[in-house]
Amino acid sequence: MAPALPDGETAPIDGSLPQWVSLGAQDRGFGVYVHVPFCSVRCGYCDFNTYTATELGGGASQVNYADTAIKEIALARKVMGEAGLPERTANTVFFGGGTPTMLKAADLARMMGAIKEAWGLTEGAEVTTEANPDSVSPEYLQTLADAGFTRVSFGMQSAVPQVLATLERTHDPRRIPDVVQWARDAGLDVSLDLIYGTPGESMDDWRLSLETAIATGVDHVSAYALVVEPGTKMATQVRRGLLTLPSEDDQAAKYELADELLSAAGFEWYEVSNWAQRVDGDLKACRHNLAYWRGDDWWGVGPGAHSYLGSAPLSAVPADEPSDEHSAGLRWWNVKHPIRYAAMLERGESPAAGRERLTATEAQLERVMLGVRLAEGLPLSVLSSSARTRVAGHMANGLVEPKAALAGLLKLTRRGRLLADSVVRDLTD
Repeated sequence: MAPALPDGETAPIDGSLPQWVSLGAQDRGFGVYVHVPFCSVRCGYCDFNTYTATELGGGASQVNYADTAIKEIALARKVMGEAGLPERTANTVFFGGGTPTMLKAADLARMMGAIKEAWGLTEGAEVTTEANPDSVSPEYLQTLADAGFTRVSFGMQSAVPQVLATLERTHDPRRIPDVVQWARDAGLDVSLDLIYGTPGESMDDWRLSLETAIATGVDHVSAYALVVEPGTKMATQVRRGLLTLPSEDDQAAKYELADELLSAAGFEWYEVSNWAQRVDGDLKACRHNLAYWRGDDWWGVGPGAHSYLGSAPLSAVPADEPSDEHSAGLRWWNVKHPIRYAAMLERGESPAAGRERLTATEAQLERVMLGVRLAEGLPLSVLSSSARTRVAGHMANGLVEPKAALAGLLKLTRRGRLLADSVVRDLTD
């Protein structure tokens, strides 16, 4: 058995799951996340579980990685069935990293085939891969489309060469329109990921990045404030005074500019950092990420990947009297290093490093933290009575939309989105 966690929970060596995770599963969606831990270089700001090709070997190598991941997919199918979970097709699949497109397109297709064999796909399922602009070709993208992929998310980050250089991104920004067109030609939906607040980035730089992304005609844009995590190369550069981080006011102004330009171009915000176009009445939101934010089930494949099963619906957790007699969610995470991950699966063991059972109180807290960030709003009935009394103060401060609140939903204003974390803290204390 794996070592016990502080609360006595363990990650069983065979990956077995408690039977209670099947309760109410028919009312929850199911998604699959596949972590591909390879990058051509490690960017200075990144603290994700990624490795360059020269760092790894054995079953963790790029050449063998698909075979290793397929073993975990088979294990997942087995233990989910033994736990009594009902047959559910995958509504969404997301390949992230790292850079999934560091692998051959045929390897991504083989992993996708294993997912189809294990669970099947819901009709109209969303299947996404992240990609760097310099890691694909028209032929590569067409192979993915033929294998059932429906969407690609390119890490554009910026349209300004010096900003990309500070982030240690390797692609030529002039390539962005080309890769978007190649993906469109293959029949794929396209998202562009942007980062604002890079040291040295001016407001004009950020405007150019936004305008360039909009001009490509993509249907989805994500814009994230740069967060410099401790232990990264960039954190060391900041500590030594080699780079200077922008002020909070600069970050806020850049977020407001993003919302203004994207809204003017027909994008709708649906989560604090995400905007999508509406095509034939269908908002091209990332359905996989929405499933996370709404509390659906998912299995995470790959080193360091997290999984979550058995969450209780909000309606089943009374706001003022959440019962902790029964578990309301099971989260576990795989070992981080790809070599150990591969070795455990080769021995027929689960690669899980540990796991935790969420109580109803914890599950409710997480659902509030995530739900507040969504444009669809969070039912006020989910909040405790004391938290509901504080909503009026947030309305007065211009953080919450009054009309929505009167209709029973908590929806953030643009200013509220800038202060979303403080709103969450106040409503969950």
